[in-house]
Amino acid sequence: MNLAQLRSAGRTPALPTTIALGADELRVVQWLRVLPGQRYVARAQWRGAQVLAKLMVGARARRHFDRELSGAQLLATQQLTTPVLLDQGFGETGGWLLFEFLEGAQTLQDAWLGVARQLPLSAGQQDVLGDALAVIATLHARGLWQSDLHLDNLMRHGQQLYLIDGGGVRAENPGKPLARDRALENLAVFFAQLPAALEPFVEELLVHYLLVNNTHALPLEALVDKIRVARQHRLVSYLKKVGRDCTAFSVRRDHSGLVVVRREHETALRDVIEDLDCYIAAGVALKWGGSATVVRVDARGQTFVIKRYNIKGVMHWLKRFWRPSRAWHSWVEAHRLEVLGIATPQPLAMIEKRRLGFRVRSYLIADYVEGQDIIARFAPYVDGVPPEDELLALDQLFAALIRERISHGDLKGTNVLWRDGGWVLIDLDALQQHRSLARFHQAFAKDRERLLRNWPVGSALYRLLDHRLPKGSLKQDA
Repeated sequence: MNLAQLRSAGRTPALPTTIALGADELRVVQWLRVLPGQRYVARAQWRGAQVLAKLMVGARARRHFDRELSGAQLLATQQLTTPVLLDQGFGETGGWLLFEFLEGAQTLQDAWLGVARQLPLSAGQQDVLGDALAVIATLHARGLWQSDLHLDNLMRHGQQLYLIDGGGVRAENPGKPLARDRALENLAVFFAQLPAALEPFVEELLVHYLLVNNTHALPLEALVDKIRVARQHRLVSYLKKVGRDCTAFSVRRDHSGLVVVRREHETALRDVIEDLDCYIAAGVALKWGGSATVVRVDARGQTFVIKRYNIKGVMHWLKRFWRPSRAWHSWVEAHRLEVLGIATPQPLAMIEKRRLGFRVRSYLIADYVEGQDIIARFAPYVDGVPPEDELLALDQLFAALIRERISHGDLKGTNVLWRDGGWVLIDLDALQQHRSLARFHQAFAKDRERLLRNWPVGSALYRLLDHRLPKGSLKQDA
C-alpha cells in the first residue's frame, strides 16, 4: 500500500499492512488514531525498530505535515523532553513523521482517571496535576505553548514526562518567556479540562507552575474568569460533536432513524443495536413501566443498561413525534454532566426509530452502574447520622448542581446511587441547565424537596439533610 491508497482505506485500514515511504517501508501493526482521508497515527515497525508513525494525506496534508514538523522541531531545539524524530518526508501523495515509540508509557489523562473520583485535590490528584503544571511552566518559560493543551498530550515514561503532539505547539519568541496574557490564556485552556470542583484549588495548584516559571505575577481572579469562559466554550464545542460522525462517535442516519454510538463501543454493541427489543425481552428488568422500560443486559462479556422510551398511545405520540426524543435529550445531558465532572453512567449509544419519517420509539444504552440508591444507603440512619464522607459527597453533588445551574427534574432517591465513594445521578430525562437564575432556583427547590420527601419529616435524617443541603445559592449566584 502507498499513501494514496491509504487515503481511500476508510476508518479501519487492514492490519497488519505495509506502506511505502520513499525508499523505505513501514509495517503498521496498530492504528492509534484515524481521521479518514486525512491523518493516521500508528504503532509500526521501521528499519527493525518500533516507531510511532504520523501519516498525512489528502488536500490538507502539507499543512498538517508542516505544523507537526515545526512543533516537533521547536520542542527539540528548546531542549524540552519529547520523543525523538527519527525520519520525515513529504511526497506527491502525502507526508510522514516517524518518532521513537515510548513502550509502556502512560498519558497523564490515564493517570488522572485513576484518581479522578477522589475528593477534590487529594494527594494523588495533586501529584498528577502538579507534574503537568511543571511541564507547562517549562514550555512557557521557553516561549512556547500548546494550543490543544490537555492531559493526553503529556506522557509519563520511566521517571520523565514527555510533551507530545507537535501539531499544537506554537511559538511567540522561542527561548524567551511567554507573555503574561498568552500564559494566562493557555493555563485557562488547561484548567478548563478539569472538573469545575477543582476551581477553588486553582491558587494552590498554581504554585507548581510558579516554582518552575515565576516570570510573571499571574492574577488569580483574571485566570479564574478565563477558565470559566474556556470551560463554557469547551462544553458547547463538545455537545456539537455528540450527534456528528467523528473520531469519538459513529453516526448513521437513514430513513429508518438515527443511531449514534461511542466509537470504542461500536463492536461490542453491534448485535444489541441490531435487535434491541429481543435483548430487552431477554434482559433483567430494572423498570417495566408504561412510558419507559429499563433492563440490564450482557453482551460480549460486558454489562449494559438499555432504556426504551415507549409510546403509550396515539395522543402520546402526537405530543412527542415532533420534539427531540427523550433518548436524545438524555444522551446530550449525560455528556453535559460528563464534561462538567458530575458523575452519571457513561452514555454508550442512542437510537431513534422512525416510521414514514416520524419518530416512534427511541432507546438509550448506558454503562451499568452497580450501586445502592440513597434510600437504601441511608436506611440505617433514619434516626441517626450517615457517615460523614457520604454526607460530604452529597454536599459536593449539590454544590456542583448549583454552580452549573442544573436541575435534575426528578430527584427521587432511586435516581441517586452510591458508587466508588461518590453519588451518581441517573434518569436524566428531565435534566436541564438553566440560563435564567430565577428559573434555576425554582427548579432546584423542587429537586431538593423531592429528595427530602424520601424520609419522614420528623426523622433525625430529614432534619439533618434539610439543615445541611444548600437551598440554591452559592457565592457566585449572589
